[in-house]
Parts: sequence; structure tokens; C-alpha cells
Amino acid sequence: MTFWVITEALYSRGYEHFMHDYSLFYRKIGTSLVYVAVYVDDAILTGTDLEEIKLLKKSLHDSFKIKDLGRLQYFHGFEILYKDDGVIISRRKFVIDLLKEYNCLSCSPLSLPLDPNVKLKAKEGVPLPDPMCYKKLIGKLNFLTNTRLDIDFSVQHLSKFMQDPREPELKAGYHILRYLKADPNLGVFFSKNVDYTVRAYCDSDWASCPDSRKSVTGYIVLLGDSPISWKPKKRETISLSSAEAEYKSIRKVVGELVWLQRLLEELTVPFSSPIAVFCDSQSALHIVRNPVFHERMKHIEVDCHFFRNNLQEGLISLLHIRTDHQLADILTKALTGIKHSNILSKLAVTTSLPT
Repeated sequence: MTFWVITEALYSRGYEHFMHDYSLFYRKIGTSLVYVAVYVDDAILTGTDLEEIKLLKKSLHDSFKIKDLGRLQYFHGFEILYKDDGVIISRRKFVIDLLKEYNCLSCSPLSLPLDPNVKLKAKEGVPLPDPMCYKKLIGKLNFLTNTRLDIDFSVQHLSKFMQDPREPELKAGYHILRYLKADPNLGVFFSKNVDYTVRAYCDSDWASCPDSRKSVTGYIVLLGDSPISWKPKKRETISLSSAEAEYKSIRKVVGELVWLQRLLEELTVPFSSPIAVFCDSQSALHIVRNPVFHERMKHIEVDCHFFRNNLQEGLISLLHIRTDHQLADILTKALTGIKHSNILSKLAVTTSLPT
């Protein structure tokens, strides 16, 4: 059974594709609303019409002999723990298997994914006799970042050395494993509270790469208090100032919010706009709001028009925030222990151990 075969079966029952996420389907008739998420040949069914869900499962079983696994507990490495006040999505088993594979179960745990005092540079240290070991480790850690935003910057940082990894980078990779050992059960908590407030934080670490002087930008989007989208990224071009780097981080998160707004509307999620976007750079906010472009800013004029269109249309509002309240810091740099823990406590990242 392939994705396209399932698609044809869903079409035959009146289901439609979401325009902004092609792996999602829905059928809406009056108050009846059913969603189907499909990944290769696995599917998740949910909605307000239990009778339609039963009929759909029967129809799919008659056509493909599907296996109904009941209430969602495990899906492609994602583990779902149900609590009285919400659910926690984690990858506990994957973390445990990873620690076993790299013989780290007996290692002492660490409190940070990266040591902020260690500065890695390309081609420093002894080359690895088997670079594939490093590449496999970083690849598996990258797979984990869908639920562990606390290691996302660290994995992105170590990915820069994939072409020619050395011993210091491998040591840093094992440092992440020892950090995961401290609590392999961490996951993202989604509350049952009806709070559809969307807000976003964006940040940049200007010219932080010692080899290329390119900046690292990052953003986090929250629905209520739960993170639903996040991304750290090393910029492809060099920013000429810290204000420009911060400004480009705003550009990335606004692009994400445009897509997210359309997806939430299709999901009939009653969120309100404008969406608050928090940035800790007054200079970057001034660039966006200033209608006059100076000669040195003309190379980013097109992006500014994109911002302003969304400001004028009421999708976003740009707000300044103090640096010590910037949640996106966790995606742009290695933090000290206190700040790392403080940000995680505000991002609904919690343990998935049953209580």
C-alpha cells in the first residue's frame, strides 16, 4: 500500500488535500470534521465524528487489510504520553537506543548540550580514521531535534563539520549524548487548555562562525505555551551588521508565520491576529519600520517590503523584548546552565515519565 493508493481511497470518500500540507486530508460536512495524516503507508485519524472515523477505518480495511492500533501511542519514533492536563510527545526509546549504540548508558550525565567555553574551528585537531561514525551520529541526533529543541542548535553547529570531522567535533557529539543521558524522557508538552494564541521569538548571533563569519539565526513559534515550530540556521551570506543579521531572522519567522496562518485556517483553529513577533534588536525593528532606505540598506529592501505588507495587513506585530527574555537564544548559541534551564522551563519542554 502506497501513499497514492491511500490518497485515491480517501478521495473516493470525499476527503480533500490540505493546500498547505500535502500529507494532511480532511472531510467537513456540517459539524462533522475528520482529519487524516498520512506518512508513507501509515495514517493517523482524528476528528469530531467518531462514526465517520469508524466507517473510514472499515473502508480502508476492506481495501487494504489495515491494522488498527487503537489510541495513538507510537508513530514513526514519536511516543505520546497522555496526562490529565494534556499530552507529551517525546522520543524516549530512540534516545535510549542511541545511548546504547554509542556505549553512553554508563557515562556520567551533563547539564548542557554544548560547552559554551569550547570554540570549534574547521580543520583543527586530529582527523578521524572513520569519518562515517561522526556522520551517522550527527544524522541520528538531527532526527531527534523534532522533539528536542534543546539540542537543535548544537546539532546544527556540529553539522558544519560533516565534510572533514576531527576529534574535537566527535568529542562534542559525545557531549550531546551525555546531555541526553541526563533525561532521555524530555519531550514537548501540549496542554488541553483552550489557548490558541500564537507568538514568535526570533534571534541572531552575528558573525558567530569563526571560519566564515556568517551569522546564525533562529526562531521559535508557540501555540499557547507549546512550541510548534522552531529552526536554527547558519546564514548563506555574510551580514554586514548585527542589525542586518537580526533583521534576517525576522524575515525567516514571518515567512513561517504566513504559512502557519494559512494552515491553521484550514484546520479551523480559531487563532487571532496580529501575531506578536518578539525581537531584542531595536535597530532591526527600526529598519523594518523606516520607510526611507539608505544606500547601505538597499540590498535588503525587498525583504522589508515583505515585512511591511504583513504588518499593514495585520498578520504580525513587531515587539521589542529584553535580551534576557529572548527564548530564541537557545537556537542561536551555546548557553550557560542557568539560562539554558530557564528557557526550557518557559517552552513546555518536560519529562515524559509517567506520574
